[in-house]
Amino acid sequence: MLHLLLLLHLLLTPSLAQPSPQPTFGYHGITGPTNWYTLNPTANHKCALGRHQSPINIVTSSITCDPNAPAISIPSQPEGAEFHNLGTTVEVPVNGTLTSVDGKVYNLAQFHFHTPSEHAVDGEYAVLEVHFVFVAGDGARAVVGFLIEPGEGDALLEAVLGRVGEIPQLGDATHTGPLDFAALERHLSCADDGRYSGSLTTPPCDEDIAWHVSCRPLTISVATYQIVKDVVKFNARFTQNTPGEINLLENVANKLCGSA
Repeated sequence: MLHLLLLLHLLLTPSLAQPSPQPTFGYHGITGPTNWYTLNPTANHKCALGRHQSPINIVTSSITCDPNAPAISIPSQPEGAEFHNLGTTVEVPVNGTLTSVDGKVYNLAQFHFHTPSEHAVDGEYAVLEVHFVFVAGDGARAVVGFLIEPGEGDALLEAVLGRVGEIPQLGDATHTGPLDFAALERHLSCADDGRYSGSLTTPPCDEDIAWHVSCRPLTISVATYQIVKDVVKFNARFTQNTPGEINLLENVANKLCGSA
């Protein structure tokens, strides 16, 4: 009987039955961004050879305002949502839609965080960046990014990141506080929407990603940011070349081969 109870315990305990997979990439040393290509040359070739890579430096003087701004619609979740530590970031799976300027509809898969920000605006970085990742029915992908700076603390961010101390390790999970996305939906406006065609900022660095980056930052309290920094640590890819120009890693490799 004791053996049967032990067996049932092993089968029914999620942390034992379904261990979290180890990340296949990282942000330091041999698994860091400069080496993502060699971790899997077939899958990750765009990381070193792609010419429309993200993140980039967004120059606000080059942003043109389209009156038909993209629209985000994310239902409020008074009960909160799942919140996971993936080892490379912290992530919240949630539903919603993005309607682009041409009327294309994308479905929201999840949102996650980077510290510091991956995109720069006029050469300056923020302390955090949140990415909302969308996928259309035809497989096309879009990402909406919001820079985050210390301040009063937006209610949505505090409801999420205020719980990050509960998931300090890979595989940890908890629930966010109540989520109300109404203010976020209003925040993305044509006046500060940096749009470009780029890539995923993590392996496999796939391109043809429709990027929308809000240059007007959200805010997070200093106390919450300190906890986020302790848990998430550094997880930002380095700034890439202007879209269409040679990949920075390819350029370095060419220079080294030419000087050999």
